[in-house]
Amino acid sequence: MSIVLGSPEKPYRVAIIGAGPAGFYTAIELLKNTSHYLYVDLFERLPAPFGLVRHGVAPDHLSIKNVTSKYATIFKSDRVRLFGNVHYGKDLFHEDLRHLYDAVVYTVGAQADRQMGIPGEFLPGSLSATEFVAWYNGHPDFVSLNPDLSVPSVAVIGMGNVALDVARILAKSGEELHPSDMAEHALSALRASQIRDIYILGRRGPVQAKWTLPELKEMGHLEVADLVVQQDAMHLDAHSEKERATDKIAAKNFAQLQVYAARLIENKPRRVHFRFWASPIEVCETNGRASCLRIEQTRLDETGKLRGTGLFETIPVGMVLRSVGYKGVALPGLPFDETNGVIPNQKGRIYHPEAGHFIQHEYVAGWIKRGATGVIGTNKMCGVETAHSVLEDLRQTAPRAYSQEDVSALLHRRKTRFLTFNDWEVLDEHEKEQGTASGRPRIKVVEAEKALKIASQRKNV
Repeated sequence: MSIVLGSPEKPYRVAIIGAGPAGFYTAIELLKNTSHYLYVDLFERLPAPFGLVRHGVAPDHLSIKNVTSKYATIFKSDRVRLFGNVHYGKDLFHEDLRHLYDAVVYTVGAQADRQMGIPGEFLPGSLSATEFVAWYNGHPDFVSLNPDLSVPSVAVIGMGNVALDVARILAKSGEELHPSDMAEHALSALRASQIRDIYILGRRGPVQAKWTLPELKEMGHLEVADLVVQQDAMHLDAHSEKERATDKIAAKNFAQLQVYAARLIENKPRRVHFRFWASPIEVCETNGRASCLRIEQTRLDETGKLRGTGLFETIPVGMVLRSVGYKGVALPGLPFDETNGVIPNQKGRIYHPEAGHFIQHEYVAGWIKRGATGVIGTNKMCGVETAHSVLEDLRQTAPRAYSQEDVSALLHRRKTRFLTFNDWEVLDEHEKEQGTASGRPRIKVVEAEKALKIASQRKNV
């Protein structure tokens, strides 16, 4: 017989910092046993919940975003609450959480991008794919990014799904993007885009690319862009041939690239160039802005190690978007592994390597736990594992948060304007209504202040 946690008089309280996929999957698992007296509060820095699903998933991948309906079902229970527009480290602090909750789970993702470490990387016109994706998805922090889309050519550095997303968005026409939930300011800018050539560059070859087959196949349906595959890269060296023969995913990706390489060029208005064995060594400058990308050709040596060949090339591009990975950032009051960009942990339990012990009642899930790997669904197993660690530990401890002040009273006292799930439903309805009027799924409210105002006005009607 399973042990029932807590009691009506003395329930447990768990805080989850970050209302993205990892946070929701953790909450779903914590709340699965309805006999437990356990309450969960989800805190989100932005007014809208759903994290990466709203601000990271490509706006033309609407089917993937349907997962939010599953997340939202947990709010049918009175054991879970949402606090949107609450910033950890500004509105709510580490000591607050330790005082008010029996356990705290941090699911803040990987908020920083990895860098290439080459000259010119931070010139105007050279930016991270993280920023660009956040801009076209309507993340409030990046509304004013204003990338220059008047340039004729762009380099996207990286061979993962995010690089393909960015290249695909740049290659699509306004008509193709219209049915998406792309932020309105980005849709207007991309409609007027002058970009004609998009270069996707990777340091290794086509077999080593890390994209998934569905994403790669999607590139074959662009209405106004031809695909140009580097022909000599399709002749595999011995190491790549061995990898293709032993890795089914790599083999399928390579076969799809072979299909594209055999296609006739139709002279469409735009071109997406797949370039392999190209290591960026410098973003060149003209008049204080990025004007080209200098690359060194690479190859695998006899041991399979990547080497530069000493052969160089300059590609004229007016914008460079690096998509070479993400990493987490340190949180106040918690240990941090700078090398891997994660909070040290074992099965989600936060571990302090210098002190040599676990930090009691504090946990992680998602990218801040395991690094920036996997897709949206990968967070499910990750969140489940962490939730089980939380439940196991709570069985060993008496509830202590039940007698403390409720967090809502604390936030009101600090004059923090937070949004509940009901407030989000008001905002969600508004976005969908605006979208229907324009023939789109929704028109996102991208300014935090406007979101707060809409939720407040509609709520009081």
